Amino acid sequence: MEIFFIRALQLILSLSILILIHEFGHYLFSKIFKVRVEKFYLFFDWGISLFMIPSRLSKKEDKALIKLPPTKDDTEYGIGWIPLGGYCKISGMIDESMDTEQMQQPVQPWEFRAKPAWQRLLIMVGGVMFNFILALFIYSMVLFTWGESYTDIQKATYGMEFNQEAKQLGFVDGDIMLRVDGKDVHKRDVDLLRAIADSREVTVLRNGAETVIPIPEEFGLLDMGKEVPFMQFLTPSVVDSVVAGTTAEALGIMEGDKILSICGKEAETNSKLRAALQELQEAGTKELTLSVMRDSLTTLSAKVDSVGMLGVYFRIPDYPTITKEYGFFESFPAGIVYGCNVLKGYVSDFKYLASAEGAKSVGMFGTIGSMFPPTWNWYLFWNMTAMLSLILAFMNILPIPALDGGHVLFLLVEVVTGRKPSDKFMERAQMVGMIILFGLFVLAFYNDLARFVF
Repeated sequence: MEIFFIRALQLILSLSILILIHEFGHYLFSKIFKVRVEKFYLFFDWGISLFMIPSRLSKKEDKALIKLPPTKDDTEYGIGWIPLGGYCKISGMIDESMDTEQMQQPVQPWEFRAKPAWQRLLIMVGGVMFNFILALFIYSMVLFTWGESYTDIQKATYGMEFNQEAKQLGFVDGDIMLRVDGKDVHKRDVDLLRAIADSREVTVLRNGAETVIPIPEEFGLLDMGKEVPFMQFLTPSVVDSVVAGTTAEALGIMEGDKILSICGKEAETNSKLRAALQELQEAGTKELTLSVMRDSLTTLSAKVDSVGMLGVYFRIPDYPTITKEYGFFESFPAGIVYGCNVLKGYVSDFKYLASAEGAKSVGMFGTIGSMFPPTWNWYLFWNMTAMLSLILAFMNILPIPALDGGHVLFLLVEVVTGRKPSDKFMERAQMVGMIILFGLFVLAFYNDLARFVF
């Protein structure tokens, strides 16, 4: 339960930052071009507001005030109770509020619809622009504060451990990654997985000799498996220490033992041991038998009430870590390059959403929240927030009515053709867009239930 609340708090804080920055982008450009902003809200306030600073318009019952020129007191600020986003209600614009009554009134010079197309375009892209800038700024500050550290996978002498999907391609536990399509690789990250998915061959070092593994052309990122990572650093099950009063002590495990199997299941690596213990726990096993290599092959056994954690610490391979530190001014170009690379990767992965398997990956708060660490970690929090900021920017610029990108599309058409879409057309387009978004919300909500409830 504690992990749930920690993740929920991180999710709420991260989304609040992103929503406020996004809506502030719309708000700022509206103010620059002297367009009235009637409401500025974090979360949606359908029916009620959790918090509100009323404007002169919301204080008065006489709605005729909306026809008067704007002042600095025209904006109502607040926090809604539905955490599905936020909004900036701009006068004279068809948006999620669907305020068609205002659109039937004569055009006022301080309304969105009264401004030239280029000003309306900047108002609409302001949110996306600010989310993109925020992401690059966060990445820059992360590099400035923590630097960049990684373990060179070519220096990992035990090699990598692969899941079943990787082994079907021809990878073998212990392979040391060298090159992908002839290019040297050094970092184990999502970029490496994308490179492998798009490659035609991967070169590894196996038993001291280079081996080329062909990658089928139809192989993609979604074919890499979800339950177990495609590859991870191989950690042999060599015992560093035993925790007193645990199953390991009852079995007689000693420091230096190399665990080979447990109840006949492979356990020579840390991940295989964890998987075997989980299977035994689900099966209700009450007696454990271990094969360990000590001075010679040794068999250990003990009865247990239930299978849980074994109670050992393993020796972690002491691989050298490469760390690059950035000065304050150095961090900005590095952060821009890093952020653009993350966005490029996300855009590249977006094509998978069109597949049935990709549609299953769509999720809402449960899926996004599970991506945050189970303990509070500012480094991981800010990296996650920056990535979500890029995702929010990209998703909002898609040419879907009801999103910023839909408005931008119609504005670009207006700029090119010189013809402005009618208010009735914009109302219908907004409704269509909202139906599409509602459908996506339903799909995401169902996927969350399927992952965490069913």
